[in-house]
Amino acid sequence: MTAETPRRLRADAARNSEKILRAARAIYAESGPDASLEEIARRAGVGIATLYRRFPNKEELVRAALEQKITEEMSPAISGALADSDPLRALATLWEASVSFAAQERDLLGAVRDSGSLASELSEPFYEALMVVTRRAQIAGRVRADLVPDDLHRITVMLLSVLHTVQPGSAGWKRYITLMLDGLAPAQPTVLPSPEPLRQWPTRGSRPA
Repeated sequence: MTAETPRRLRADAARNSEKILRAARAIYAESGPDASLEEIARRAGVGIATLYRRFPNKEELVRAALEQKITEEMSPAISGALADSDPLRALATLWEASVSFAAQERDLLGAVRDSGSLASELSEPFYEALMVVTRRAQIAGRVRADLVPDDLHRITVMLLSVLHTVQPGSAGWKRYITLMLDGLAPAQPTVLPSPEPLRQWPTRGSRPA
């Protein structure tokens, strides 16, 4: 076997993985989170054995598809926000990117949850950037100084919950990001109660405490 052959095999494998992941994202968007792996393989134009060689189970497939989507859309938004000289605009960029991502990939995220895949660490770069730009906004006097990191988690969840109240495909959720940013302005703020530790949501199969 020549050196060229292993390189060609690796390139073929990479192309197959790319086709499978893009097919998975398209199928979940069309058919919902319960779409079968066989359907995804057909859309990708590969055999089911090829799919299983690349992704042995649904958990690994949906996680990789989510990682691909984050790399393509969330990572540039995070980089742009961190480089923005206007911290309030950067904060808006992050929240808009997060809610837009959730709106577009509702079924992919549902497939991640249904598969039991733990993808919470994939959101860590987003929350780290959110804390950085919020701190910059506080230093600049654009955001109230008593916000704490747990507040940012809760506010993000609140904004994401708006998606359940607007028509799919609409941008009605943007109104509430604007309202939230106005509400965080430091002009004559009401003193907040002491923050409580962030309560973790129960994982699959467990019961709330």
